[in-house]
Amino acid sequence: MVKVEEFQQYGKEQFDAAVASANTFSSGLQSIANAYGEYAKRSFEDTKSFVEKLSGVKSIEKAVELQTEYAKTSYETFVAESQKIGELYTDLAKQAFKPFEGLVAKVTAH
Repeated sequence: MVKVEEFQQYGKEQFDAAVASANTFSSGLQSIANAYGEYAKRSFEDTKSFVEKLSGVKSIEKAVELQTEYAKTSYETFVAESQKIGELYTDLAKQAFKPFEGLVAKVTAH
């Protein structure tokens, strides 16, 4: 039979785990938002720089060379930032559910 004190303790543990998870989730989302913001800013600056360089080009060959270089660099940056942001999401999921691991272990043990 379950004692009232055990039930109250279990409820408190669930609440504490939920609060810890919410705090972790909030800070994780902030990190992800910052990463997106930094990527957007960098992308804008790279595009601005590319347009400035392109406006000074005197030949088609040089324009194609600059465009190819810009496309390659943009793609590489996109892939790297996507991986970084993907890792942030993975870490967020792991950290947000970590406070509940102890509760799951208790429930499955009973």
